[in-house]
Amino acid sequence: MHTTIIGIDLAKTVFQLHAEDASGKVLWTKRLRREALEPFLRKQPAALIGMEACGSSHHWGRVISAMGHEVRLMHAKYVKAYVKRGKSDVRDAEAICEAVQRPNMRFVPIKSIEQQTARALERARELLVKQRTQLQNAVRGLLAEVGIIAAASQAGFEALAARIDHGDGAIPAVLLSGLRPLVEQWRGLHAYSDELEARIVQRAKGDERMRRLMKIPGIGPLTAHALVTAIGDPRRFSTGRDFAAWVGLTPLTNNSAEKTRIGHISRQGDHSLRRLMVLGAANMARHTKAKPREARAWLLGVMARRPVKVAMVAQAAKNARIAWALLCSGESYREMAAAA
Repeated sequence: MHTTIIGIDLAKTVFQLHAEDASGKVLWTKRLRREALEPFLRKQPAALIGMEACGSSHHWGRVISAMGHEVRLMHAKYVKAYVKRGKSDVRDAEAICEAVQRPNMRFVPIKSIEQQTARALERARELLVKQRTQLQNAVRGLLAEVGIIAAASQAGFEALAARIDHGDGAIPAVLLSGLRPLVEQWRGLHAYSDELEARIVQRAKGDERMRRLMKIPGIGPLTAHALVTAIGDPRRFSTGRDFAAWVGLTPLTNNSAEKTRIGHISRQGDHSLRRLMVLGAANMARHTKAKPREARAWLLGVMARRPVKVAMVAQAAKNARIAWALLCSGESYREMAAAA
């Protein structure tokens, strides 16, 4: 049992601290600059320290844990219930100190530096792809205003880019001067995103766990890489459904008395991982619709009963459970066992 419990409200340059003893008596409150936080905590006896999970919390969790303190991270929504009327850094730190002592509180595992950098590689590629798509849409929109359109595909946009490079007479000269920088930027983003994707695929092929996940239908190198780097230790989830719920692929329930209503999926957790899982399931659904004789009986049955998008999410949730089971057991995917 720790004799001191400290709540830290993280920020960029100024941190608010609130300390209590085991009985709940306030010991001290302090407001420290960034450079003073680490020296101050080194002088404190081993304590239980709570923080809200955010962008820098994992870094501070690793730093403070190395000092001998026990660090626990919590979702900001779970801390909100302990904030008294009004909001300030002082009250936030006090609420964090209160929440970290709750025996039924859910905590966020501290990510390793390797895990964070791997996820950063995925997010960098995701941003480049998003910016590339924005440029494509901008060029298409500007050309559509003068009556020039193309097919809604990569080949269609490349045809437009070629017309811009060659100075097509149908495109006004003033408009060409504005479109050429956009096309050049698009090509740069396209090259950089392909380079990052190649690195992620190389990492996935070199990792034994990711190679096993890639054998699951609907899970490719990008999804396998995201699964392994996001989940960390899979045994922190009791069941595959718990992991699917963490990804945000399980439905919300509204229960009152004897009435239970099931709504849409929660969409909680890592949105980029959830999107990759659903995209993989969407490919399976398209293949099932195009070639029903080669489709899996389970997905074919769901698509016969429910809308296609519902079936896609259901398949994504099933893939998440299978992936969790393989990561926990260390086994390989067996097609016949899954079909049975």
